[in-house]
Amino acid sequence: MIANTGIQVLTAGGSRPARMAVDRFDVGLRHAVACEAEVFAMTEALRLQDAIPELTASSVAGIVAKLEMIVGADRDIGDPTDFPWPHIASVLRDLKSIAGGLPVSCRSRERTRSDVAKHWESAVKLVAALKEEGAVEYRGGSAVL
Repeated sequence: MIANTGIQVLTAGGSRPARMAVDRFDVGLRHAVACEAEVFAMTEALRLQDAIPELTASSVAGIVAKLEMIVGADRDIGDPTDFPWPHIASVLRDLKSIAGGLPVSCRSRERTRSDVAKHWESAVKLVAALKEEGAVEYRGGSAVL
């Protein structure tokens, strides 16, 4: 849907006639491609998250940004009511009340589409290679890697 909605409002004013390469696959393989694209995107996000400790904040806004990332990641770490999560969230609230929050920003749709296309193409190549090797199995009507 993001790559080719056919709905002008969702494709920045015009439909996109070019279809992605995955159209040659059946529905089960499209599902496998989508799952692999999600893995590629999450791997990239985790790589960026892992780089945060190596970066030095040069402002209070930078410290707020780093704490926002940490507090946002706690959803995946475990119980957010356990130490130190409430304490970190408290420090973040204090810093934001003193220095203000981060400016609201919104990624451009073009940048999002570019990222989706990059991960999608990587996933298409992976699934195609696995299919050629016979590593894709079918269970319950969908492809399983």
